[in-house]
Amino acid sequence: MPSIEVSATPSLRSRALRAGSWNLVSQVASQLMRLGGNLIMARILVPEMFGVMVIATTVSVLLHLLSDVGLRQNIIQSHRGDDPVFLNTAWTVQIIRGFILFALTLLLALGAWLAQVAELWPADATYAAPVLPAVLAITGLSAVIWGFQSTKIDVAVRTFQQKRVVLVDLASQVAGLLVMLVVGYLTHSIWALVSAGLVSALAWTVLGHTALEGPGNRLHWDRAALNELIVFGRWILLSSMVGVLAMYGDRIWFGASMTAAQLGVYSIAVLILGAVQMAIMKVVGAVALPAFSEAARADDRERLVALYHRFRLLVDLLVLFTCGGFLTASPLLIGWMYDERYREAGPMLAILSLSFFTLRYTLAHQVWIALGLTKYQAMDNIIRLVSLWGLLPVLLYFGGVDWAIWGVALHTLPTLVLIVYVNSKLGMFSLKRELAVLPALVAGALCGAGLTALFEWI
Repeated sequence: MPSIEVSATPSLRSRALRAGSWNLVSQVASQLMRLGGNLIMARILVPEMFGVMVIATTVSVLLHLLSDVGLRQNIIQSHRGDDPVFLNTAWTVQIIRGFILFALTLLLALGAWLAQVAELWPADATYAAPVLPAVLAITGLSAVIWGFQSTKIDVAVRTFQQKRVVLVDLASQVAGLLVMLVVGYLTHSIWALVSAGLVSALAWTVLGHTALEGPGNRLHWDRAALNELIVFGRWILLSSMVGVLAMYGDRIWFGASMTAAQLGVYSIAVLILGAVQMAIMKVVGAVALPAFSEAARADDRERLVALYHRFRLLVDLLVLFTCGGFLTASPLLIGWMYDERYREAGPMLAILSLSFFTLRYTLAHQVWIALGLTKYQAMDNIIRLVSLWGLLPVLLYFGGVDWAIWGVALHTLPTLVLIVYVNSKLGMFSLKRELAVLPALVAGALCGAGLTALFEWI
């Protein structure tokens, strides 16, 4: 992140700069590998396989976030975040959670198979794909693997030691990518996508224990540490439970409304949009939360607000410009990257890019977490959940999938009411700042339209 003068110590600025730089490198490389692998696999596999994998991935993420008690966030912000007793208790909880999630995945796979036997779904729905139960069951193994992930990673993030974390992350992704390409080339089957996820998780877990500095993890159970995890994590749990249903509700509904091929095309638009959004927010979050937490632990509210405004300026300019670019250049981008089978992903991507407008406000969540105000993040996600699950069935009924995609893009707008309210209470809201950055959206749209016109003319 660029260095900007704020009311912060030089130590914090320099560490944030280094952390942001390494995370930027990580995200650029990560998303290039992700998109590059997807481009290759889109030519090896048929769209139906991506559609089935969307459901399997959605189930995995749903289970993980429905049981998320904020272990990582707690380690980063807690005064005991470097205490081995606290870390080992968190690690033990994490392992137990992993085995429970795997058992739940197996039950869902059995339920999916029984539903197919009973012919509960339309024959062309993604949920009716014969391979889905097996893919669900095998994909569930990743929960056990992730359960053994070392807390050394969280401690490194807490202390801005990003270099080795980034290298571990990239190494695990390279391992998964290589396996996916090899298995995909040899089998032309969905198991290439499944095996890539398992190998990447295994590599990340092993390297987290062996390639990072710090004391190793062991099973431990401390009542005081557990109580702190529970007190902090109860709002995170509620937030994650409703947040994941809001975040992945579109795929849950579309699994019964789209064919596997249609859902596969939709997944391409979601992949590209998600890659850009994740890269931006992960880089910002990896720097913002530790920086905000350090200011909060020092009880320096003035510095915290100043840091927030500086981060927000950078994020707003970047995100709004990107939003405008996608609005006008998405069909061009899809046509350039994919073959004719995925052409409809272009208009989908243009509509979904409207979600960038509210994405930038998630930076406020980092401040709320740093201050221990996790209940507001839970409330934000409840609003998203009610909005999405209220809109989608209505839009699907009256306008089909085309209308529903607009609902997916715009369902987060009601959360702005809460964000303005909470940020005003914290002294972080400025209407002047909100309006001053809006020209970046127009600039992005003009650049996207210009590129489209140029390529059409050529």
